[in-house]
Amino acid sequence: MTTAMNRRIVLASRPHGEPRPENFRLEEVPVPQPGPGQVLLRTRWLSLDPYMRGRMSDAKSYAAPVEIGAPITAETVGEVVASNHPDCAVGEMLTAFAGWQDYFVTDGKGSRKVDPAAAPPSTALGVLGMPGMTAYTGLLNIGRPKFGETVVVAAAAGPVGSLVGQIAKIHGARAVGIAGGPEKCRYLTEELGFDAAVDHRGPDLPGALAAACPKGIDVYFENVGGAVFAAVMPLLNPFARIPVCGLVSAYNATEVPPGPDRLPGLMRAVLTNRLHIQGFIVWDFAEQAETFRKEVAGWIQDGRVRYREDVVEGLENAPEAFMGLLKGRNFGKLVVRVS
Repeated sequence: MTTAMNRRIVLASRPHGEPRPENFRLEEVPVPQPGPGQVLLRTRWLSLDPYMRGRMSDAKSYAAPVEIGAPITAETVGEVVASNHPDCAVGEMLTAFAGWQDYFVTDGKGSRKVDPAAAPPSTALGVLGMPGMTAYTGLLNIGRPKFGETVVVAAAAGPVGSLVGQIAKIHGARAVGIAGGPEKCRYLTEELGFDAAVDHRGPDLPGALAAACPKGIDVYFENVGGAVFAAVMPLLNPFARIPVCGLVSAYNATEVPPGPDRLPGLMRAVLTNRLHIQGFIVWDFAEQAETFRKEVAGWIQDGRVRYREDVVEGLENAPEAFMGLLKGRNFGKLVVRVS
């Protein structure tokens, strides 16, 4: 059917701390062939997301780890190049959890068709995909922003945080973003319409955040943890809601951070301010997928939501781009144009 080889990037060893180039290996294997009821996808777009760092560890988590020698887990958009499936034609595009590789065989379960005429296919991995749905479901189900409240989001220039702030504005709330560097902060206020932006790399994060939130914080969308959460906590209003989406500041940690035990202070704040803190995984709200895509697509069409992509060329550059992602080097949704 094809004489091409399947390039794939596999987990060569488990990272200890920050992932390094030697933790990844680029190899070539024969292209898999579809069986009855299956299709062969050629990867066009590959998503890079912080959760992948957790999958590289064998610690207990909500999902199974990537096995040594297996392709790194990732969602993709692929073109059907061969089909034995009655509902999938050659040339159509599908999402799939194909991983970091050129080709993938699937029976279509868990996939959805992507219409390139409706939106750029890469958006199925970003604003109209898992990151967008994470922002939408986490904010609206757990954060529940009300008119006039203050919503603060960490990693605000990323694909999740940027949409959180824009949805907060649509619901009449005041949006404050925390991001790394002046350029990202300008993007939040000048292009996305955030009311304020705070540079977490600045000299006085707690003071700058307090100045940006004179009435305190009613909703904090957590993507980072660490020093950012430490600056947020004293500003939380009674009955504040905290959707916990990610803790990227700790993903490469190899030991407990130094300093005093902050847990008693946190628990006292939870009690006295009656805080609602809830971790979530996007698929907790899987039944809302169609509503999310329809509503956000409409907001994009009428100009109320904007998005940005950071495009990396070539599968072979995925490891370097991913390592940069964990250090905040990306600006917008990080995707790899594979082919």
